[in-house]
Amino acid sequence: MVAVKAADVEGVLRRSDPRIGVFLVYGPDIGLVNERARTLAERSVDDAADPFQLIRIDGDDVAADPGRLADEAGTMGLFGGRRALWIRATSRNIAPAVDAVLKTELQDTAIVIEGGDLAKSSPLRTLCEKSPRALALPCYADTGRDLGAVVDEAMKAGGFSISREVRAAIVASLGGDRLATRGELAKLMLYAHGQQDISLDDVDAIMSDVSGLAMDAVVDAAFAGMGAELEIGSRRLAAEGIHASVVLGAALRHALTLLAARHAVEEGRSITNVIEGMRGLHFRRKPLVERQLQRWNAATLKDAVASIQDGILQTRRLAALGDVVTAKTLLDLARSARR
Repeated sequence: MVAVKAADVEGVLRRSDPRIGVFLVYGPDIGLVNERARTLAERSVDDAADPFQLIRIDGDDVAADPGRLADEAGTMGLFGGRRALWIRATSRNIAPAVDAVLKTELQDTAIVIEGGDLAKSSPLRTLCEKSPRALALPCYADTGRDLGAVVDEAMKAGGFSISREVRAAIVASLGGDRLATRGELAKLMLYAHGQQDISLDDVDAIMSDVSGLAMDAVVDAAFAGMGAELEIGSRRLAAEGIHASVVLGAALRHALTLLAARHAVEEGRSITNVIEGMRGLHFRRKPLVERQLQRWNAATLKDAVASIQDGILQTRRLAALGDVVTAKTLLDLARSARR
């Protein structure tokens, strides 16, 4: 069997192949691995709530007794019908047990293995990728397109309508783990219960990290040369007890992100295209980041990185003056941005 590419998994799942008896679902996105394994296991039986049809088995038990999997796979249901064995793999090797099953004819039994982030050389992954009776289905972090589809599905199921702008804001606020994404969408829909439409204010209220947004506002003000906004934001962070080194750490990460983006722009990509490719960038920050990329070039950003690194070093050497050092460093950035 040819290894399935991550982008093709959904299409493969829609096309049932009677030859396939073993499904290995693996990858770094544990939430998506669990979701797809659950879907496959429950779809393989008539009643997923029936413990005689959907049987859960721990991977350690299979590794300790490799013959158990073959015995379970060959067992007929008490009342007939289809059965599914849902195995949650662990660090122990269950490839020998799965290999034994693949050499037999499975009758009305599907084996779904919920794996972890398996390396290409993993015996279990290699076995399932090569066998014509198995499918190895990779699960990687959702891209923007995948996240959009998940959002659309959840909103439709919840009976909500969202505008294109709100949809973009929700996608920008989500991460790569499917389980976390489902949880965030559930919180948003619970907050908007009783409404037909979800607004940008709803998204900001539920899906935004308020302290994180305040930190971003200070960093953006510095790199955009906005002195008044920088002063107001800095006072707010100080009142919240945010340590000076944390602020400079955020500024350093942003400077390095801008430097990489600026290199891409100077290689010929448009600023709009570069910004759209930035993962995790809150939608409200995009106009400011665009302004920053217009003001700064690679050389001046390298100077900014050096200045911030020096500021961080000073806050460690002169802890009592950390707030003063941070304020001066950010103010110098704002002055450079205005120039």
